[in-house]
Amino acid sequence: MFRISQYMRELAHAERTGDYPEVRSRRPAGPVVIWNLIRRCNLTCKHCYALSADRDYAGELSRDEVFAVMDELHAFGVPSLILSGGEPLMRPDLFDIAARARALGFHVGLSTNGTLIDAAMAARIADAGFDYVGISLDGLRETHDRFRRLDGAFELSLSALRLLHAHGVKVGLRYTMTALNQDDLVPLLDLMRAEGVDKFYFSHLNYAGRGNVHRGSDARFAATRTALDLLFERAWQAAREGWPEEYVTGNNDADGAYLLRWAQTCMPHCADRLRARLVQWGGNSSGVNVANIDNLGQVHPDTMWWHHSLGSVRERPFGAIWSDLSDPLMAGLKAQPRPVGGRCADCRHFDLCGGNTRVRAQQLTGDVWAEDPGCYLSDDEIGAVAGTDRHRVPLRPFVAKEERKRGAHA
Repeated sequence: MFRISQYMRELAHAERTGDYPEVRSRRPAGPVVIWNLIRRCNLTCKHCYALSADRDYAGELSRDEVFAVMDELHAFGVPSLILSGGEPLMRPDLFDIAARARALGFHVGLSTNGTLIDAAMAARIADAGFDYVGISLDGLRETHDRFRRLDGAFELSLSALRLLHAHGVKVGLRYTMTALNQDDLVPLLDLMRAEGVDKFYFSHLNYAGRGNVHRGSDARFAATRTALDLLFERAWQAAREGWPEEYVTGNNDADGAYLLRWAQTCMPHCADRLRARLVQWGGNSSGVNVANIDNLGQVHPDTMWWHHSLGSVRERPFGAIWSDLSDPLMAGLKAQPRPVGGRCADCRHFDLCGGNTRVRAQQLTGDVWAEDPGCYLSDDEIGAVAGTDRHRVPLRPFVAKEERKRGAHA
């Protein structure tokens, strides 16, 4: 996760005082764990990485198994759990699990589509003490309902947001941009501000699950840059005015280099300090500072790697799985530097990006360590040979054909 607002507040502090603040980042002992407690969902969203449906899935971890794994996570130094699905509110013991997590001292988040949250459920969520609740919106009414394949889904999710906000629960909007909903970004940001929403999470499309076939509608690079420009503008305004809004992005670590480019233009005297902070951040965290446990107890480098299991918590403790470098993917993800090729290997921003998203490279090229085809920075911006594509990894023939038809970069 790339925390735009955090860096904008530091830049705003430097603008006010003339001094960039000293900030030391401490890496936790263990990764943040996104835990898909249940695969069942009441929706069948177009971009679902879990390919969920409204039915039971055999073999899911029991409550006692979840409790035992939480003890292992706590012992390993995991700081945060994000309870997800499917739709986690469809799991009958969710609040028992949340209570146990809170008792162990985890920071606990809930990721939900919001359609099951009525007044009683909102009160229950508030009483459970979740530190944060993320609700997914793909756009305003027409767009969101089309993506979620349910008429009325938008109104249900908006109602959930308002109910939780009334209970004092920290709530955020989660939005994944594609070419089919990019025009809804500005209205959603306006909605966020009008409703007093605490956080906006902008996710670049990653290629997994139904999102993998949806990649033909991935937003073009120019649209991505326009979206980031808008998020930077909003976050900068909030930082300068002291508003408590949070803007974060995910699934494209080129965002750090793009923010540095913004600072070099708007606050050049702070650019070197910002770059040092971004190097501290380190870019892509898959397999390092973020982990995923699916509903069956399989461990993955992150939520987009469901097609690659590192092992089962039913067979080995989480810490043993996470520390095992015999898996070539994990060995590469934890390597410093990572063994990437193509434009990523030559990029002047590699030390702050980390080679970006490996699953996107794997899905489009078949090579985990190829350059990330989702990088929206130009050759000039990354320091590659200008005016050539010699560093580009060829796309699979069908994908390349579809890209040419849309006039996008190949």
